[in-house]
This record gives sequence, C-alpha cells and structure tokens, in this order.
Amino acid sequence: MSRVVNQVKELVDELFDQEGYDLVDLDYVKEGKNWFLRFAIDKEGGVDLNDCAYMSEKIGDLLDTVDPDPIPSAYYLEVSSPGAERPLKSKADIQKAVDKYIHVSFYQAIDGQKFVEGTLIQATDDDITIQYADKTRKKEMVLTYDQIAKARLAIKI
Repeated sequence: MSRVVNQVKELVDELFDQEGYDLVDLDYVKEGKNWFLRFAIDKEGGVDLNDCAYMSEKIGDLLDTVDPDPIPSAYYLEVSSPGAERPLKSKADIQKAVDKYIHVSFYQAIDGQKFVEGTLIQATDDDITIQYADKTRKKEMVLTYDQIAKARLAIKI
C-alpha cells in the first residue's frame, strides 16, 4: 500500500466504524493527469447511491479537517459499491465468504491451473477449501493463504 493509502485508511477507520460501513477497498491512482482517491464501501444488506453520497460527504469533510493534509495536491474523491464481484482483500473477508461462490487466482499454477472458481466450503486461519466442478465431477482444493494472489466473489454461470 502507498503512504497516502495508509494514512487515509488510518484517518477513516473510526468514521467507518461509527457509521456502520465496511471499507472494502481503497486506492489512490493517477489516470492521465488526474489523481483519484477511490473507496469501495459495503454494509450489511448492501449499499446504494444514497449510501455512497453520504459517505463521500463524510469522508470529504474529514479529510478537509486534517492538518497536514495527507494529499496536498488536487484529486477526485470517488465512493462506490464494490459490486457483485467484490474483492476479498483480507483473511477476514475470505472467512466471511464461506458458502459463497468465489474466484481465486494463484501466484503460481497449481496442477496446471492459474485460478479456480467454486464454492468456499471452509476457511480457517491457515487455509481454505474450495469445492469446484471438473467437467462432471466435484473436486476439492485446499489452499494456503500465501498461495492466493487475489480472491473475489464470483457470479456462477
């Protein structure tokens, strides 16, 4: 994580707790000549446009009061829903996704596969177990967290 992301995350953690929202993802990126501070938020039952507008105002007000400013240059603040295929960024996020359909990418191919999609049937502090379809058979794969490059919820087709 960048210095800006770390500082902003520290600043907004308490706000998110007070307001009852989860910070799913936070990015500070340059696109063209513009900088963007992007928040993906969620809460029990999901978020809508009003939630995003509300938290955008709260975050903006909070960041405007901080001295010294963690982001001294101009930037655009964006607050959105993580979407149906929300990223699973932490061990806790993955553990909350038990019984859900997920997509997991690996750092290195496992049995010739670079990713797997299936139902997360177990997530402990050490590893996860995914049940997936291999042609017509159901199989299970056990992965340690250090094998996982990225994980996200997935839509089963």
